[in-house]
Amino acid sequence: MTTTLKTKTARLSVISNSLLIVMKVTVGVITGSVSIISEAIHSSIDLVAAIIAFFAVKVSGKPSDERHPFGHGKMENVSGVIEALLIFAASAWIIYEAIGRFMHPGETEALGLGVMVMAVSALVNIFVSRRLYRVAKLTDSVALEADALHLKTDVITSAGVALGLLLIWITGWHVLDPIIALAVAVIIIYESWMLLRKAFSPLLDTALSATELEKLTGILAEMGIDYHDLRTRAAGHQRFVEFHLDVQPQETIETIHRQCDLIEERLGREFRDISVIIHPEPSK
Repeated sequence: MTTTLKTKTARLSVISNSLLIVMKVTVGVITGSVSIISEAIHSSIDLVAAIIAFFAVKVSGKPSDERHPFGHGKMENVSGVIEALLIFAASAWIIYEAIGRFMHPGETEALGLGVMVMAVSALVNIFVSRRLYRVAKLTDSVALEADALHLKTDVITSAGVALGLLLIWITGWHVLDPIIALAVAVIIIYESWMLLRKAFSPLLDTALSATELEKLTGILAEMGIDYHDLRTRAAGHQRFVEFHLDVQPQETIETIHRQCDLIEERLGREFRDISVIIHPEPSK
């Protein structure tokens, strides 16, 4: 059910980005605005990212198998890294186009149409990004969160372009067009860097976040568990926890096994998609 929800949400992003690209490219050609063209490029990268996210959530939802005994959760992190690199490439192209417009200035036409298209784009992406964020939070999906971040940035840049075109319309200062495009590129570079950091970290088997670790150790303390050598890591929406459980030497295997089951059940209720490995050891 979770994988189906994520897949449907990712498909929504693919469809909306496809429609916005067609709209932005058409209006960008009509107006001759490099800032609108830069937004079309941004949306094109968003489309590629949405397609990657769509396949990533499908693959990450597959159960573990012989070749992937720990599941396929890291596929979402891999997709996030790819998406971040694509955004870097898009920002480089936008900067190139903006510098070209500085060197060879041109008139921007049909500004009213440009403002309207950018406003529509911003509104559409507000709706889609909010939907993506809700499902990402519900399913703990890195891929959908990355896609939502793309669209959130697209909202900011589309609104910025719309405002810039409006100012050009009012003032007649066409030099604002490449300036706006450069501003869009800077925002996109910042977005891609933040996404790259978030997506790449779990590929190095980084421990769970401080918040999750505090919650985990709090539960173990509440249950009166004595333990040591706690290790954690994340893979996409999956969480992996292992530790050594201190038990009394006289306790039976049955009692220890029942205690381990209680710990696993409690952590399973508190954390989504968690795998727990417990190694019992006699207390010293």
